[in-house]
Amino acid sequence: MTYEEYDTYCASLPATTMVVQWGGAHVWKVGGKVFAIAGWSDDDTPFVTFKCSPSSFDILKEQPGLRPAPYLASRGMSWIQRTGDEAMSDDDLYRYIAESHRLVAAGLTKKLQKELGLAD
Repeated sequence: MTYEEYDTYCASLPATTMVVQWGGAHVWKVGGKVFAIAGWSDDDTPFVTFKCSPSSFDILKEQPGLRPAPYLASRGMSWIQRTGDEAMSDDDLYRYIAESHRLVAAGLTKKLQKELGLAD
């Protein structure tokens, strides 16, 4: 997955914004809260970091090409970083990014969800 593919996909999700921060990382947010981060690789294929459920975290952290996300996972959060495509295809990564977006959006206040068009 390239930065362009990543950014295009994240932009297609509802109520998202993007900033470049933390050493050039492409940081995508919903309601001001981070749901996906791409950056920090040595080539044009970024490492992609996303939030997941605790059960997914327990499974994914053991797979080649995936690891607990530096900084975030060390603070007890269920975030995974894909460093290669050995264990997860781009299609699967898109699904996990969408789930990360859903998880983060669900944690927003009901008022903000409604303002962003994420709830009825």
